[in-house]
Amino acid sequence: MQLRPITHEALVEELADRVAGAPGRTRVALDGAPAARPEALADALVGPLRLRGREVVRVSASDFLRPASLRFEYGRTNPDAFYEDWLDQGALAREVLGPLEPGGSGKILPTLWNSATDRATRAPYVTVPQHGVLIMDGVLLLGRGLPFDLAVHLWLTPGALARRTPEDRRWTLPAYARYEEETGPRELADVVVRVDDPRHPAIVVG
Repeated sequence: MQLRPITHEALVEELADRVAGAPGRTRVALDGAPAARPEALADALVGPLRLRGREVVRVSASDFLRPASLRFEYGRTNPDAFYEDWLDQGALAREVLGPLEPGGSGKILPTLWNSATDRATRAPYVTVPQHGVLIMDGVLLLGRGLPFDLAVHLWLTPGALARRTPEDRRWTLPAYARYEEETGPRELADVVVRVDDPRHPAIVVG
């Protein structure tokens, strides 16, 4: 494995160039553990893409979690349930990604469930224009059959992930280890960025 060091600013510009060059509606996943801050990179892409003439809709997979009664059926800190059952991937496919297939309506639901209040958000549908871009951040997104056009995986080595995960979230670490072993997100992603030190990212090449 080879690494190509890159600044955060250059990484954003390089990804924006790649996304802006894609035809039609483009579905982009920013996948990574919370310690990798995929939401920050997703947010950083919005402005540069709009400057390149692409309208952007931001969605977070965290707004498509299942209700607490399903997520916590086996306890609040069960790593296998976190890995397998927390994300409502059917709703993501049906309400967000499916409508952006070629010939789709383009109408998506930007949020579905507020996990803090454990209630539906009742958000209105929005339309992604024909040449618009959907940018979604989330954890454990790959290997579920979700139809992304470009997947970026923010990779932390196990040691870095453990160091940067807060004590109250360390119970999730076995889920991320399982994700690496069973799903292999680095093999599935179109772009892999090592972010052990967020100040000095590096793109994985080869």
